Amino acid sequence: MLKFLKIFVPASTGVASILALAYVAADQFVIDVPAPVREMVAVQPAMAQEAPAAEAAPVVVASAGAGAASLAGGYGLGRPALAEEVAAWDTDIRPDGLGLPEGSGDVLTGEELFVEKCSMCHGEFGEAVGRWPVLANGFGTLTHKDPVKTIGSYWPYLSTVYDYVQRAMPFGEAASLSNDETYAIVAYLMYVNDLVDDEFVLSKENFTEVRLVNEDNFFMDDRMETEFPLFTQEACMTNCKDTVEITMHASMLDVTPDSGVVRAQPAAEGAVEAAPAAEEAAPAEEAAATEETGGVDMALIEDGEGVFKKCRACHQVGEGAVNRSGPQLNGLIGRTIGSAEGFGYSNVFNDANAAGEVWTVETLSAFLENPKGAMSGTKMSFAGLRSADDRAALLAYLQHASN
Repeated sequence: MLKFLKIFVPASTGVASILALAYVAADQFVIDVPAPVREMVAVQPAMAQEAPAAEAAPVVVASAGAGAASLAGGYGLGRPALAEEVAAWDTDIRPDGLGLPEGSGDVLTGEELFVEKCSMCHGEFGEAVGRWPVLANGFGTLTHKDPVKTIGSYWPYLSTVYDYVQRAMPFGEAASLSNDETYAIVAYLMYVNDLVDDEFVLSKENFTEVRLVNEDNFFMDDRMETEFPLFTQEACMTNCKDTVEITMHASMLDVTPDSGVVRAQPAAEGAVEAAPAAEEAAPAEEAAATEETGGVDMALIEDGEGVFKKCRACHQVGEGAVNRSGPQLNGLIGRTIGSAEGFGYSNVFNDANAAGEVWTVETLSAFLENPKGAMSGTKMSFAGLRSADDRAALLAYLQHASN
């Protein structure tokens, strides 16, 4: 009897454990039988004790022969999108203005927003920082070897500018601009491309009145008629080159924006030994420099050098200065207006040159404060320096750098 108990008790315990485990598994993981099938076979739900009192909505089970009808009527998933949800995605703008939202923005507000949110990549006037895209000027360069494709020189439609700015900018904060902010930034971009004046206000009502200069040079794709026949004809297999050589690698073209990381260069021989001597010579050089300034306010000149960063994209000053998109500025104070050799000035500067007008501190200050107001018709895309201190510092720097 004792031997029987020793066998029976463990066996009973094991069977009970297996049954309990099976019940728990069935209760937790076995999917309930669909309601229509359950009604036909009178099967109770596995979790009947937790079934709600209200009758569940019937599940429609389509037969194999009803597949086409089910597909045509949909899959029974999701719901129709709300009008607000569609509007949130439907933000594209057409060249004829369709899709433009209500709102407006002026040039001066756009300048403030652009400096705050865009200038770290594109510069304060669209001149670009490093290898980031240039947004302004570039007129007349599309036929050059290295064309400057900007909003003013290349883009066909203003709607593309608005759509891209609102959808993808600022970098890292895409789609964060309000409608009014987008209108203002686009107005400023038009201003730096000399398309509007500084009092212009862009809105939905006057948006389509602005035409970009390169619009007529865009046309429907005709490559199927003009190029495809050439590419599909029998290939020429005569007079081929004997050898093919690689003439350039992409890494040499410098087409990637600068990462800002300055790579350390190997120190030249003797550099370490020369350092102490240079440190000893520094005080003497500083003293000599102080004597040479003759009372000139070097702090003001240093401030002016900082202000000149706003001009550096277009102008050069100092030894070796040359004309760029703007004339070189050596000896500017006291120079006849519009007289930099080899530079193509706008008509208002040519007229001033013909009249013998000369740049003075006063005329330069007035021009820097409001370029388009002082010289109406100038091509210079610069909003101006509102601060009198900035103008004084810049003029001091230009005079000092010229010498």
